[in-house]
This record gives sequence, structure tokens and C-alpha cells, in this order.
Amino acid sequence: MPSNSPSGQTHYVAELEDTPVAAVDRLDESQKARSTWADAWDSMRRRPSFWISSVLILLIVVVALFPSLFAQTAPDACDLGNSNDGPAAGHPLGFTRQGCDVYSRIVFGTQASITVGLLATMLVTLFGVIIGALAGFYGGLLDALVSRIGDIFFAVPTVLGAIVLMSVLPVRTPVTIAVVLSIFAWPQIARIMRGAVLSARNSDYVTASIALGVSNSKILLRHVIPNSLAPVIVIATVSLGTFIVAEATLSFLGIGLGSDVMSWGNDIGQAQTSIRTSPQVLLYPAAALSITVLSFLMLGDVLRDALDPAARARR
Repeated sequence: MPSNSPSGQTHYVAELEDTPVAAVDRLDESQKARSTWADAWDSMRRRPSFWISSVLILLIVVVALFPSLFAQTAPDACDLGNSNDGPAAGHPLGFTRQGCDVYSRIVFGTQASITVGLLATMLVTLFGVIIGALAGFYGGLLDALVSRIGDIFFAVPTVLGAIVLMSVLPVRTPVTIAVVLSIFAWPQIARIMRGAVLSARNSDYVTASIALGVSNSKILLRHVIPNSLAPVIVIATVSLGTFIVAEATLSFLGIGLGSDVMSWGNDIGQAQTSIRTSPQVLLYPAAALSITVLSFLMLGDVLRDALDPAARARR
């Protein structure tokens, strides 16, 4: 269609129906927008390490919840006549120095180790998310105070601080150990949460919420915190395995769970005297501990790659 410009030149403009612009610019509304978690799930389910770690963790949790389904022998049914004996019928992993069934003690020891790991992770995550979110969102004096207190706790290694506290506490239960570990481990989650909140605080949806008159508390709870949890979940998954190792370390040193509690750390500590003559007494609980920690580390790696936007962009 010809048209004349003010300069006298003739321009030819195609009719709108004859161009594909409308089709190219049309928004496809037939598909719903994918969330970060949907993209993460699509990435994780394609990786074998995700399924391997998930199956192992699920098995470990089931064993911790229902140990009697996997071991018929009582872990405290010991007979000195079987001291350090090898595998026998109904006792596939042999016996400890006290004549206890190694397999049964490993199965029943799963409960204490997993309980400490889960409780410590939940406490650290809850406290770290709250403190880090408030410090990052409101800033100012609160942010400076939280940062300085976090620096103080960062200066004390978690296991070292737990050793000092556990040596003076009269009660040694899984809950006690979880609380003690969380006292020294919360700054890491708080710092990660603070950094994520600082990034989310300057996002467009937060600016739009402020312009609409939404209160700061609602913005923090409905928008900022949910969109800042991805890195925290990754660290929490890895930390769970770390807390299990910390519990085993404390029990190995004799200041963790009591000797009457079935624990991998206790069994490893008691096996020191038999390592030359019966190494399996030490190797089997150590292998159970290693497999459990490795499973959580593998899952944490998969979560990190799936929830990291830069990693997804590189793929």
C-alpha cells in the first residue's frame, strides 16, 4: 500500500494481514509458566545420582523408623562366648568384643544418628533463616549486630564448641547433642539467608509490592523468604550429613550419647580395642556412617546444580 511522506517520497507499507509479525509477537498462553522448583525437578530427575542418593536416604530413614523389621536379634543381647566371632547363621556380620550382634547394632544405631542429624538441621535452618532474613531485609543496626555475633560463633569450630559443652552437661541424649550442635552451626545458614534476602530485596516484585502499599512483614513472609530458600535448602542437605559425623565424633570421644544408646559413634569407639584381631567390628559401622553421609552429600550436589541459575544456564 503506497503512502506519501512529508518529503514527497513514496513509501510502500505492507498490509498487516500480509506480515507474520502478529503471529511472531503473539504470547502463547496455552502453557503455564514454569517455576524454579519445576525446572529444578526436571533437572534432578534426569541425573542418576539423584535417584541413587534418594533411594539410599529413603532406605536409611525406613531403617531408622522401623529397625525391628530389619533385625530380629536384640542389639543388647550379648554373649561373651561369641566375643569377636565371625559371621554365623542369623548373624551375617559377626559379633563385637562383648558378643553383641554387629548387624543388629548397626541397624538399631541408625535411629540415634539420623535423629541427631535431622533435629540439628531443623534447628539450625529455622534459627538461621529467621535471623538471616530479618538482618538482610531490615539492615541497619540489626544487620550489624547479627553479623558481629555470627563472626564470634564462626571463630569457634562446631565440633570443638560441642566438645566443651558436652563435657559439662549431665544429660546426653540425641536432643541435647542436636541443640548443642545448632548453637555453633547457625551462622552459616544465617549468612547464606542474609545474602539471598539482600538480592531478593531489590527485585522488581518487591518494588511493586512496596508501591502497592504492602507492609514490610507481608513482603518478607510472602515474597522475600520463599524466593530466598533455594541456597539454604542445599546447605541444609549437606549439613545434615555433617551433623551425623559430628554426633559420631562426640560419641567416639566418649562425650556424646551414653553407652546404653545404640550409636555408630559408640560402636566405632568401642571397636578400637579389637581392630587388630577383628577389624570388621570397626569397618561395618564406619561403612554405614560413610554411606549415609555420602548419600546426603550427593543429594546436596544435585540440589545445588538444579537450583543454581548459573549452572542451569551453562547446561
